[in-house]
Amino acid sequence: MKIGLLRVEDEPGVFASLVATLTDAGLRCGWLDLSEGAPPPEGLETAAAIGVLRAVSAVGDRTVVVKPVRGNFVLRDLLSEHFRGCRLVLVRGEVDAPVLRPAVDGGWRVTGPGGDEEALTSEELVAHLRRPTWPLP
Repeated sequence: MKIGLLRVEDEPGVFASLVATLTDAGLRCGWLDLSEGAPPPEGLETAAAIGVLRAVSAVGDRTVVVKPVRGNFVLRDLLSEHFRGCRLVLVRGEVDAPVLRPAVDGGWRVTGPGGDEEALTSEELVAHLRRPTWPLP
C-alpha cells in the first residue's frame, strides 16, 4: 500500500488525537517538516558539513539524525527511506497533497487539489486510509 500524504499547516500537537486513533487502528503515521525550522544541533551540523555519512544524537528516548545530501531532496526518496511502514505522513510545508485542517467540531477537514472539501471524524479518516487509493500524492 502506498504512503498517503496530507499537507498540514499546524503544529504537531494539533494532530495528537488523530495519531492516537491511527495507532489504535494499527496504522503508522509519520511527520515530515519541509518548512523553515530550527537548524539541527551545531555538532551534528558540523559533522554533516565535513562529509560524514550520518550524524546522530541519541539522548533518552529520542534520536536526531542529520544526513547530508547533494542537491535538493527528492520527496519519493525521503518517504521510502524514512517512512516505510507508515500509511500516512503529515507534511508541514509545500507539497502537492490534499490539505488537512482541524474542524471546530473536533473532526477534520480535507481539501483536495480542486478545492473540494470533505469533513471527516478521525475514525472516518482511518477508514479512508485503509483504501488503497486515498489519499495519494
